[in-house]
Amino acid sequence: MCPFAKPVLAKGLIRYVECKDSEQGLVIDLLDQELVGLRDAQIDLVETTLFILSNWAGDFVEFQFFVNMCRKRIKTLGLKGVIQIAEFHPNYQFADALSGDISNATNQTPYPTLHLLREQSVELALQGAQTADKIVQRNQALLKEMGWDGLNKFLKEEKDFSNEP
Repeated sequence: MCPFAKPVLAKGLIRYVECKDSEQGLVIDLLDQELVGLRDAQIDLVETTLFILSNWAGDFVEFQFFVNMCRKRIKTLGLKGVIQIAEFHPNYQFADALSGDISNATNQTPYPTLHLLREQSVELALQGAQTADKIVQRNQALLKEMGWDGLNKFLKEEKDFSNEP
């Protein structure tokens, strides 16, 4: 859905980290390592990280509190303006949407996930493009046009990103 994801995916620049811990202190410790690791990694090797919480036991509201804590960690680690977080959850729901609204699917994933993004990459991706809010609106409109059947079909198809521009 994200217009900026395809090139990063095609180049293999996404780091996937599964956090199997459920104890919050251990999760934060691993997150801190990943935040610093992303900052220090060569951008031509790792541009972004998906931090997947495979044993998260809390609900969506608890996850939102956790995300706010993670954003505070960014500031504590001196990474404000360097790295930002986008959050995804199986039950993600926009404040202005009903629970079954397909627009929520833009931020729904099988497991709670923190997308750690380099601010530099976000700024470059947005140059000459729409604002982040307009991209969210574009993605939501696209999903509404596709409907649940179209989305499920899209997700089941195999995609080969290597040959696309």
